[in-house]
Amino acid sequence: LLGFAVTQRYGDQAAFLGAGGYHHHIGLNTWESAGATPPPPGHTGLYHSAFLYPDRQQLARALRRVLEAGITLDGAADHGVSEAVYLRDPDNNGVELYRDRPQADWPRDAQGDLKMVNAPLDVAALLAEAN
Repeated sequence: LLGFAVTQRYGDQAAFLGAGGYHHHIGLNTWESAGATPPPPGHTGLYHSAFLYPDRQQLARALRRVLEAGITLDGAADHGVSEAVYLRDPDNNGVELYRDRPQADWPRDAQGDLKMVNAPLDVAALLAEAN
């Protein structure tokens, strides 16, 4: 759905996922958690994962695929420096899909300090850029 394919497996302990022919963008493994205290029932021990898209159009295309697959969004936010949509994976882990705005477009206060915001994202306007 997000464009990744498994490129390599190491038994049941690790897997690499890549997109666009790249050997791996994501490496998943259980090596560091071997012998660790397990998370509580119903939890994986992961708060959320975030996937950065290179531009607004690519984020819009990913969002369109998510919605076409019938996945419900948990939320969508404009943070001033970035735009993000939030959803759940099949194991109920939080997933963030986002894109950063160019630094020159980041909101700043009168002193020039970064001014983060948490405003609603216009999802319809974002989707209009998917083509």
